[in-house]
Amino acid sequence: MGHKWHKYKLLLDENLPPRTLFRRLNSRHTLKHVVHDFHKSGLKDPDVYAFAVKYDLIIVTFNERDFFPLTNKSNKTGIISVSPNLSTDQIDKKLTSLLSRCLPSKLYGKFNKLSQET
Repeated sequence: MGHKWHKYKLLLDENLPPRTLFRRLNSRHTLKHVVHDFHKSGLKDPDVYAFAVKYDLIIVTFNERDFFPLTNKSNKTGIISVSPNLSTDQIDKKLTSLLSRCLPSKLYGKFNKLSQET
């Protein structure tokens, strides 16, 4: 028997395209962009992390190097690193697929990576 579907709340880091370009994700999850929705341009990565913790948002970013060390600081957020080699459509498909098969316990307080191979 499969797990219950969960609607995740995601925060797109400023280096990602606007949320309107992620059609699948927008139809299944709550998707917000740190710049386009919250007008938080230029925030340092620890501040983006603290913002995500405050609102229980999972961070989606290209910036694996700077966010990975923050991973275990809170169970109120998680980090999904996306390969910059993926197109917007590939990110939309792969991230939607990842979220559909993961329980919250596999995402919150954890670091996940999306690449060409995943």
